[in-house]
Amino acid sequence: MHTLTDTPPATTLAPVAAHQRIEALDAVRGFALIGICLMNIEYFNRAIATLGQGIPPGLTGFNWLAEWFVAYFVVGKFWTIFSLLFGMGFAVMLTRAERAGRGFLLPYIRRIIALAAFGTLHHIFLFAGDILFSYAVGAVFLLVVLYGTWKWMLAAIAVAIGMAFIPGFGPGAGGAAGALAFSGLIALYMRNEKRPLSLSVMSLILLVVGAIGFIAATVMLTMKVGPVEARGPIFSISALFLLLSFLSNKYHNPIEARPWRAGAAIYLFSFTMMTIGGLVDYLTPPEPVTPVVAANAATAVAATPAPAPAAAAKADPKHPAVKPALTEAQKKAEAAAERQKRLKERAEEVVNETKVATTGSYADVVRMRAKHFAEHAPGESGFATVLIAMFLLGTWFIRSGVMENAANHLPLFRKLAYIGLPLGIGLGLAGSLIASTHLPGVQHDGFQLATGLLMLGNLPACLGYVGMIVLMLHSRSPFAKVRVLAPFGRMALTNYLCQSLVMSSVFFGYGLGYFGIGRGLQVVCALALCGLQIGFSHWWLARFRYGPAEWLWRAITYMQIPAMRVEPAVNGMRAPA
Repeated sequence: MHTLTDTPPATTLAPVAAHQRIEALDAVRGFALIGICLMNIEYFNRAIATLGQGIPPGLTGFNWLAEWFVAYFVVGKFWTIFSLLFGMGFAVMLTRAERAGRGFLLPYIRRIIALAAFGTLHHIFLFAGDILFSYAVGAVFLLVVLYGTWKWMLAAIAVAIGMAFIPGFGPGAGGAAGALAFSGLIALYMRNEKRPLSLSVMSLILLVVGAIGFIAATVMLTMKVGPVEARGPIFSISALFLLLSFLSNKYHNPIEARPWRAGAAIYLFSFTMMTIGGLVDYLTPPEPVTPVVAANAATAVAATPAPAPAAAAKADPKHPAVKPALTEAQKKAEAAAERQKRLKERAEEVVNETKVATTGSYADVVRMRAKHFAEHAPGESGFATVLIAMFLLGTWFIRSGVMENAANHLPLFRKLAYIGLPLGIGLGLAGSLIASTHLPGVQHDGFQLATGLLMLGNLPACLGYVGMIVLMLHSRSPFAKVRVLAPFGRMALTNYLCQSLVMSSVFFGYGLGYFGIGRGLQVVCALALCGLQIGFSHWWLARFRYGPAEWLWRAITYMQIPAMRVEPAVNGMRAPA
């Protein structure tokens, strides 16, 4: 297996040649692509609006078994693997550029822009469950973490905050400002060496925030002020900030370990908060609130007589009308009405999406996906913070030499496989004992807690799967044949897009119209499609250097047209790609 050290010096940045690739990355990428197909096919047969509701109720037999297997052995594990690989690809490109003394940022920015374009077109024209655009957004914030300067970061945050006040830009711009601030905090840990008060700058910030939150929660508890349901979460989150302050200061060095430590901390912190919130929700007794429609709630509020001072103020044109204070019962009724409204809107969205997917024309589906993209793209900044965690972990795997020289790090991969898989999958299965299905409108059912445990387990499970594939590649058993997935992984972008093209043509109404087939048959179809693509990838790469989408992506990245055809063999030797 050839490695990055085989790369000869060059004067221009160019695509990675076939003989310079890291085989383990391609094999892991091919394995992950199978999992992505198993996940995505469900939402070519089910409304995207039902995402996050767990196992659909009413499944039996093979359909239930297939859904259960995918839910706890596949879902969440494979987009994290792909995110890890994306970070590895970033580090491969960076490392090669550094070793050859070539520019890196401009080609990588072009790479991100091209990926965003791929993702946008994929979302609108093929599949609303696209993740490529999310990766492009995450890659921007990764560059901020690794290269952003404070002057430009503060300017960007100020611009984002200003845009948040412009109608139509509010949520997206606000999220971008928060993600930029978060990226700046991670940048402090990754790059800052100043130690005021014997603490790293990031540790000091976390300490101050955690202390303020802890004091606020204590005041709320002792003086009985503020919402009761907020006290526990504020205590818990403040304690986590204080713990992170201690850990980030204690484990600030060595510098080489910062990427994986920051990545692991971001991921675990995010989903630990989700799990704590789920636990609080699960332990909160349901309140006996009678559902009311919005009109009734509004009538109840309007019927409340206003106090005399307010009436006098209303008569005075210099004083605006004072709204009557709502009683607790009215607040609960208003909240219940709002929940009912959201549930009705969600139900209508599911019905409409299913109707368009099954009976609409291609133009109808494209319009629906375009609307979905416009609504969801501004919110990608939140998901980007989780992607940064995986990208940093992937960067460490390459920069540390672990993936480049995998044969010398088999004990590490063995630990990842033997510990990560049982722990990660076990956490998800433990959550399934609490809840595996969520019915819209049902509260305190434990599903958020179960989802938090599942998401926490996705990280060790993802690393465990990577360890498993690397061990198989380096074994002398039949398991070593897993390298058959490497060509499939080399053409991952092409194969990912082709999966969506095939499945949208087979399942949607403008195609063959098989929307809604059973989950068991979905799994069979997904595996069959992947099998055909594996065979096609071998055939294609025996004749061409890149998949079609990979060729276009590289052409945009390096601003040069890569040679496409493989050179014919001469005297039994094939010229290197």
